[in-house]
Amino acid sequence: MPRIAVVPGDGIGTDVITEGIRVLKSVAPDLEYEHFDLGAERYLKDGATLPDDVFERWKTEFDAIYLGALGDPRVPSNVHAKDILLGSRFRLDLFINLRPIRLLDSRRCPLKDKGPEDVSMVVFRENTEGLYTGIGGQFKRGTVDEVAIEQEINTRKGVERIIRAAFAYAAEHGHDKVCMSDKANAMRHGHDLWQRTFREVADEYPQIAASHFYVDVLAMELVRCPEQFQVIVTNNLFGDIVTDLGAILQGGIGLAGSGNIHPGKVSLFEPVHGSAPDIAGKGIANPLAAILTGGMMLNFLGRPEQEVRIQEAVKGCLLADQVTPELGGKLTTSAVGDAVLSRL
Repeated sequence: MPRIAVVPGDGIGTDVITEGIRVLKSVAPDLEYEHFDLGAERYLKDGATLPDDVFERWKTEFDAIYLGALGDPRVPSNVHAKDILLGSRFRLDLFINLRPIRLLDSRRCPLKDKGPEDVSMVVFRENTEGLYTGIGGQFKRGTVDEVAIEQEINTRKGVERIIRAAFAYAAEHGHDKVCMSDKANAMRHGHDLWQRTFREVADEYPQIAASHFYVDVLAMELVRCPEQFQVIVTNNLFGDIVTDLGAILQGGIGLAGSGNIHPGKVSLFEPVHGSAPDIAGKGIANPLAAILTGGMMLNFLGRPEQEVRIQEAVKGCLLADQVTPELGGKLTTSAVGDAVLSRL
């Protein structure tokens, strides 16, 4: 029986994860859940972020982690969010940040005359290296001579495994195009490694067309002609930016799910929107990203048909305007959950 560690987190995290769990229990009633009291409230109470005993249990006793959202203005440093989310990514070696960009309702796309067949791709974002490792420092802080250094880390192992994951996904799902994005014309050392590794791995997949865009060009092309993309692979920083652009193409951040994955090991799934503490508990938070993320988790657990069922139910709700005010509807958070359940 698959076991899921649930961390509702802060703000609207509790609101949306509640609806996600309702949907998961309907589609996959055999899953077992354990809720963990982690987030701002716990940190403010006793200073705990991600206790070592909890982390060890996640590694050894669970198949996946289902996370709501983290962030609270009462913790200006957001140290709890960093330790829980980024700590999990690094400590569990979740090197794939998987972000599907799928338009389910043409009316939600800001681009003219683009439909679901035009906005349908997946981004493989490297999740454990790049500029997000926190390596660097500050010298003469707070003075007119202050120097701040942020270092980007690219290893052959890290670059190769995310590129291989992208090509393997394309081959498995019948895609014939993989695009890699970097900024090798300006970042000549680290991104030369990306260029060379991409060419070497691409040679092993002659049936897949391998292309390359510098990241600024990729951003333009996603707006101009999104239908040209099937699988995109890029580094940590660029992937963070490009996938948020992709979220807008699919209808907004409230429809964007993600997975932080290490194949064959416990992995973490989270909607990518923030904690929005100003609307927490008001019944107006959009739960669809959390619900779609739950579907991604089921796919990871070897149940792709259940993810398809959830996607179709969400699509039906979007087309019928059974959505929260954020998307122009009139339903509450729980009423959207009810609507998805009724379609299931």
